[in-house]
Amino acid sequence: MRFGLIPVTAAVGAVLAHSVAGLRKGRVLAAEDVARLQAAGITEVMAARLSAGDVPENAAAARLAARLAGAGVAAAPAATGRANLHATQTGLLVMDQGALMALNAIDEGLTLATLPPFRRVQAGELVATVKIIPYAMGEPVVARGEAEARPMTVAPFVRQRVGLVITRTERGKASLADKAEAATAARVEALGGRVATVRRVAHAISAIAAALSEMADHDVVLVAGEAAIADRGDVVPQGIVAAGGRLSHFGLPVDPGNLLLLAELRGVPVIGVPSCARSLKRNGFDLVLERVMAGLTPGPLDLGAMGVGGLLSEIASRPSPRDAGGLRRQGHVAGLVLAAGQSRRMGRTKLLEPVAGAPLVRRVAEKLVGLGLAEVIVVTGHDAEGVAAALAGLPLRLVHNENYAQGLARSLRTGIAALGPEVTAALVCLGDMPRVAVEDMAALVQAGAGGGGALHGGMVKR
Repeated sequence: MRFGLIPVTAAVGAVLAHSVAGLRKGRVLAAEDVARLQAAGITEVMAARLSAGDVPENAAAARLAARLAGAGVAAAPAATGRANLHATQTGLLVMDQGALMALNAIDEGLTLATLPPFRRVQAGELVATVKIIPYAMGEPVVARGEAEARPMTVAPFVRQRVGLVITRTERGKASLADKAEAATAARVEALGGRVATVRRVAHAISAIAAALSEMADHDVVLVAGEAAIADRGDVVPQGIVAAGGRLSHFGLPVDPGNLLLLAELRGVPVIGVPSCARSLKRNGFDLVLERVMAGLTPGPLDLGAMGVGGLLSEIASRPSPRDAGGLRRQGHVAGLVLAAGQSRRMGRTKLLEPVAGAPLVRRVAEKLVGLGLAEVIVVTGHDAEGVAAALAGLPLRLVHNENYAQGLARSLRTGIAALGPEVTAALVCLGDMPRVAVEDMAALVQAGAGGGGALHGGMVKR
């Protein structure tokens, strides 16, 4: 491909690099376009001219995306040199990180951006995007990219029947057991499973072993001890061994969540739950439970790799906080856009109407994305495909409300239910209000990042 200034008189068939005289960049110039440029007094244009053997940007992006789309992932049609990949089912995003890094190293014009590996994703969520930067790439580069590409997949949550053993010491409080049970049930249900059996027993080796013996038909077993596990020789690990289990790994390079135990009992994964999991704030237990529920029980190397990015949010109740002087950040506040309406009075999807060159709903979502929130969720309903297309490329999550005809309250419930466990508050915005100033949104977020409460303006707090 040759790129640079060329005379307008020789521009037929060239790809326009910058919009000019009403012609948009990326346009393959025809004879009538050249005449239009000449009429505007333009004598030269910045353009690209493809050479023999060049692959046009859209074709190159589509070929690479097709190789990257594995089970549970689908590639969308390419446009402007970009091909997006979306999850087709809920689960964990799985990828060969080394292969994807090698893909990005082939040529500076070939780029692939993905969500983090093992990220929990929803059906319809954008998980990766291929972008070809030049207007064309040589066939050898594209072919090498196809050879290096390894399919990305979404592993569905397949383990559904969960057993839970909760221990209590003689002086223990029942409230601690209640918290452990409620928080565990919420986590399991969010992964498509259910806590089928709960046994509350004494914090003793024999009591734990007896309870575990009743759970051989479960897919996963969790042991939440009132006292934290301090060693492989402690009560919870030895209770698992006494039941015939095998200890796989103790300790996790994730904080909070260091004191996690992974074991196996007659083919069933067993997790010794760290005490921090009584809170719904994200911790190391979430990272391990998600993989186990997806049938991807991690080994020692997998657990060790969790240390990269494993310094998670501080827990306020920690006796010795890591950063006592740290300021409360807005990292636990999410953005929630309600975009499921039917626009019956307007007669067409109002959310897709253009505002300053972009769909109305995109203008709202862009403001939330720019606030640096924990996550941004858009609740879709009527014309979900149109709304999804309008939001393509934005780092957000789509959640569909099948009962959108029941009104806004149903969409609000759907959005709140989809919030991640680390989220403590959400800024709720309507998808058809693009003129709300981003400064006002930021002020609401800052005001709502504090303690509990109910509803304050557009801020819902858990």
